[in-house]
Amino acid sequence: AELDWLSNPSFCVGTIIPPSQQLEEAPNLVPEGPPLTRYFLNDRSPLKSEPSDESDTNKKLKQTRHQHHKKTKRKHGQSSGSTSEPDTDAERDKSSRSNSKRESEKPNQENHAAADIGHRCVWLEDIQAATGETFRTDKKPDPANWEYKSLYRGDIARYKRKGDSCLGINPKKQCISWEGAPMEKKNSHKHVERYFTKKNVGLMSIDGAAVSSKTEPPSSEAASFIPVKDSEDVAPSVTTWMNPLGIYDHSTTQWLQGQGPLEQETKLPDSQPDRENAVLKAKVEEFNRKIRENPQDIELWMAFVAFQDEVMRRPGLYALDEGEQEKRKRSLKLTLEKKLAILERAIESNPSSVDLKLAKLKLCTEFWEPATLVKEWQKLIFLHPNNTALWQKYLLFCQSQFSTFSVSKIHNLYGKCLSTLSSVKDGSILSHPVLPGTEEAMFALFLQQCHFLRQAGHSEKAVSLFQAMIDFTFFKPDSVKDLPTKGQVEFFEPFWDSGEPRAGEKGARGWRAWMHQQERGGWVVINPDEDDDEPEEDDQEIRDKTLPRWQIWLGAERSRDQRHWQPWRPDKTKKQTEEDCEDPERQVLFDDIGQSLIRLSSRDLQFQLVEAFLQFLGVPSGFAPPVSCLYLAMDENSVFVHRLSDEKPLTCSTPSFAGVGCVGRMDRLGCQRWSRGHNREGEEFIRNIFHLVMPLFSGEEKSRLCFSWLRHETAKVIWCLQTKNKKKLKSQGRNCKKLAKSLLKEPENCSSLCLWRQYAHLEWLLGNTEDARKVFDTALSMVGARELKDAALCELSLLYAELEVELLSDLRGAATSRAVHVLTKLTESGPYGPYSGQVLAVHILKARKAYERVLQDCLDESCIPDPAPTDSFNCLVSLVRCFMLFQYLTMGIDAAVQIYEQVFTKLKGSVSREGTGLEHSGSPRSLASALEAVTLMYTSLLQFHVKVSVYPLTPLREALSEALKLYPANQALWRSYVQIQNKSHSASKTRRFFDAITRSTKSLEPWLFAIEAEKMRKRLVETVQRVEGGEVHATIPESGLTNRIKALFEHAIQSDNGSQCPLLWRMYLNFLVSLGNKERSKGVFYKALQNCPWAKVLYMDAVEYFTDEMQEILDLMTEKELRVRLPVEELELLLED
Repeated sequence: AELDWLSNPSFCVGTIIPPSQQLEEAPNLVPEGPPLTRYFLNDRSPLKSEPSDESDTNKKLKQTRHQHHKKTKRKHGQSSGSTSEPDTDAERDKSSRSNSKRESEKPNQENHAAADIGHRCVWLEDIQAATGETFRTDKKPDPANWEYKSLYRGDIARYKRKGDSCLGINPKKQCISWEGAPMEKKNSHKHVERYFTKKNVGLMSIDGAAVSSKTEPPSSEAASFIPVKDSEDVAPSVTTWMNPLGIYDHSTTQWLQGQGPLEQETKLPDSQPDRENAVLKAKVEEFNRKIRENPQDIELWMAFVAFQDEVMRRPGLYALDEGEQEKRKRSLKLTLEKKLAILERAIESNPSSVDLKLAKLKLCTEFWEPATLVKEWQKLIFLHPNNTALWQKYLLFCQSQFSTFSVSKIHNLYGKCLSTLSSVKDGSILSHPVLPGTEEAMFALFLQQCHFLRQAGHSEKAVSLFQAMIDFTFFKPDSVKDLPTKGQVEFFEPFWDSGEPRAGEKGARGWRAWMHQQERGGWVVINPDEDDDEPEEDDQEIRDKTLPRWQIWLGAERSRDQRHWQPWRPDKTKKQTEEDCEDPERQVLFDDIGQSLIRLSSRDLQFQLVEAFLQFLGVPSGFAPPVSCLYLAMDENSVFVHRLSDEKPLTCSTPSFAGVGCVGRMDRLGCQRWSRGHNREGEEFIRNIFHLVMPLFSGEEKSRLCFSWLRHETAKVIWCLQTKNKKKLKSQGRNCKKLAKSLLKEPENCSSLCLWRQYAHLEWLLGNTEDARKVFDTALSMVGARELKDAALCELSLLYAELEVELLSDLRGAATSRAVHVLTKLTESGPYGPYSGQVLAVHILKARKAYERVLQDCLDESCIPDPAPTDSFNCLVSLVRCFMLFQYLTMGIDAAVQIYEQVFTKLKGSVSREGTGLEHSGSPRSLASALEAVTLMYTSLLQFHVKVSVYPLTPLREALSEALKLYPANQALWRSYVQIQNKSHSASKTRRFFDAITRSTKSLEPWLFAIEAEKMRKRLVETVQRVEGGEVHATIPESGLTNRIKALFEHAIQSDNGSQCPLLWRMYLNFLVSLGNKERSKGVFYKALQNCPWAKVLYMDAVEYFTDEMQEILDLMTEKELRVRLPVEELELLLED
């Protein structure tokens, strides 16, 4: 049996018949059985008899050839041993044509055989003609042999080896090692793919089958809960011989009996999509009916547009077949087109609706080119030039278009906007009336322009705008007050170009004084006192030339930003002219500011202008930018860092402007806050501003300005304390005390309790505790007998008590401490007496009764339906804070909690009845902001109590959570919440809370602090994994913190406020660079430029992160007209020197 291969005719012993003889004997042979291998001769073979029948023969031979291949494939598909076959049928045809071509080149000796055969199919095995070789040489060269290293794989025979043995060897003693891959097929184990792979992502969008126990009629209203049937509602099963225990349902019993379900039951699963489609149809019909009845309802149209997303998720409602259904389901363009069609129909019914046109423009961003979008925006602005909200969106759109952006273009656009709105306000444009709130909106747009110029590096123009507005608002001559804004601006131009000192400069007198003096014949030039000029500090820009080139450029650029933010003016005493300026960009012409000058008639807005200018210069004036431009102005991360809130939670002052940078500062992300102040010229500029504007105000406004000035100097003292700079602390403390005393000596300020409070706090910070107590006692005794409803007195006593409480090591002696004495004396009508060492219990009881009575009166006054005055809110806040601290010191934390809960319940109910928004309250002290201030005091008290004693964190967490639901934009509350939650080992509850808040508000603070919380957790994990300060060893799973932070960033930048927030993009870029992913970091940088092309800090961060592309980034800054103070050419010259 092992030698069966010997019986194969191929191995027969005998005389080998030549191929030519086989060809001659072909007509005499009749083949028996299927031949082993057959080669077909095509129409080019000499076996053809008539060349004239070439075309017919071709067709017949092709048909026969294809039929024969199919038969051969079926009959001989499975063969034993080693078989040789071409890869495809086409290759077989190719080999056949090649062989036939070789035959045609030989002498024509086979014509007689062809004559016998005729036009029928002929196989080589059937021909035995002795006319030589039947295989011929193809002399036509194949160019592929020159181009490739080997033959085409289709021309090489492919062999399939069955097994690893070989014929004729002894398997016991011999074996063969085959080269190449083993022939036996490995069992291919299919890898199970995870849900997030590209193949399985599509399964996420497939609709799941709805589970329902019974059919319900379709309803257009979604159920508020999923009903669960009671056991009583289910009919009991009947026990039969097939279901003896009664545990089978009806369908199972039918299956056991061999019966199928009823026809209606078989259609039940298929009817579920029909029920869903019926619900959608009902909603669509309802929308159409309502729109037909009331086509002027804008909100209804917008809801119908939003409803299209839900409709397109169920495309079976309109699709014809399954293929179209799937296509519609995945087509975003189809959804957008349908929304666009609805909006166009809505605009036809409401041609004057701005909201519908804005929605259309936002939708068309996906379809249209930027140039087309700009034209449509211009048309819309032309139709509605009096709409300030539309102007704000238009400016933001143009400002964030990277392809068409340039600083000069956007700056001129701001000027056009403000001048157009001024014409509307003056009545020059008769076709459009003035809308309510136009003046406030114009002021917000002016501030937005100033911050835009500051972030683009053009600090001189921004400062000049404020200088011009100060003169244009407060020092306007009486002769031009009745003119329209355009006429007043024309009169202002000669003053600006006259070289007269402006606001903030030495010797500034104002526009009015200059105009009067011009009418009298001009100024009398007085030689200035040369002794006042101090030698300018030589601030060397390049200190170390061995540093990398990019590092030298960044240091020098930031140094110039800090020193050169003031506009350059020629000094006439030094006989300077405009040509003496080394950097022409530092000069600001009237054309740069003329169009942006606006009239502010409201006294409140005029004072806000001064506060905004001081805030712009870095003075903590308490002014926060308007909501419309707040997130555009946020570009530094002081939002998260506040050391004093951790050390002294009761007395730390939380700035309301955290995150908004100061003029002249382009610091890297994460560096110390700029509270250390400016250089000598900058501080002199700020002092001149205070001296100029303080005589313009009186009463409380003047006290607030003095308080801001003193806080500014105190902030520099705090910075010296944090950096432990004792030398500078001594001189700064001396200057600050000198300023405080000089302000208190003024007649209007001697009775200002807020200044006394700040002066006493300054002494306390400097470590002079006894001197501070003397200042407090002096101020309280000077006041005399005042009512408990005096807000300034309550704030003074509260700070005194809080500072004393923070000195206590524990709360055992708190009831008789100096703090309780101060809060008790506050309720007495007699004069204030100094602390004698103890507080009688009778006085404490009387004080508690007085607090309760006055608190109830204040709550009744504040919660009346009529608008209560601001003083009542201030009084309520101060009183509640004093009462809470008093109860805490005398009775404990639970008593303070009760006071807070009482006030919170009362005020929250009143706020909800009024319907006023709790976010970003506009007024200085409204009912909502009063509740916010009380909540801040309560959380600070809880934080202090947790710090000094053993107390659970749960009450503090709950209080912060409730407060943040009401005030999601409060940075101080978020800082406390993140710090408390960072102590917890479980992050799931925090993440759920952040997710809920971000879904319910448009504020950006929840996103920023959610990212910060995850970054803090990541730093904590890395600290645990780090061994002796070295590299990170992943001993603990990271739990996907990196990917979670990336996802938070991506979601945040997709929000309306986040996409144009420079701070958010800086944080995202910094985080990716810290991971070491340079390529993705570059992608995020260019994506940031698409949204915030004006932010110079983004370009400077990129120079620091991508040092090899410094030249490319600087060229881009120059192209977009951002301020580059140190060009590369000048840097090269400085390095050569």
